[in-house]
Amino acid sequence: MITLTLLHPLQAVPVQSWTFEPNSVIRIGRSTDNEVVLYSAVVSRHHVEIRPGATTDWEIVNLGANGTYIDGKRITRTEVVNGMVIRLASSGPQIQIRIEQQDGDDTKSSSSKRPLPPLGEDRSKDTLIT
Repeated sequence: MITLTLLHPLQAVPVQSWTFEPNSVIRIGRSTDNEVVLYSAVVSRHHVEIRPGATTDWEIVNLGANGTYIDGKRITRTEVVNGMVIRLASSGPQIQIRIEQQDGDDTKSSSSKRPLPPLGEDRSKDTLIT
């Protein structure tokens, strides 16, 4: 299972989360045909895709014109690491990614990232970012 958590833009605390089953293709962007819809001027209609990787469990692929960033570095495609935070555009929304096996254990651990406390799942897919 993979959980995406939208972080508050100023305090980096959880605002909303979405949970997906393994082997899902998760598209994030402004368009309503995405699995996660974020209304922000810097987010492209189809901004980023998180999908099962060919050689890794999950990978992130940037599709957006304004880029996707990890630790301030623009990425094109990279492996998902449990607890990582991606930013859509250089100043856009931040999303933390958590990966769990179906039995609830983490598949990978990240000693450099501090995990967020668990959240209740929000089934709505639209989020307004101001």
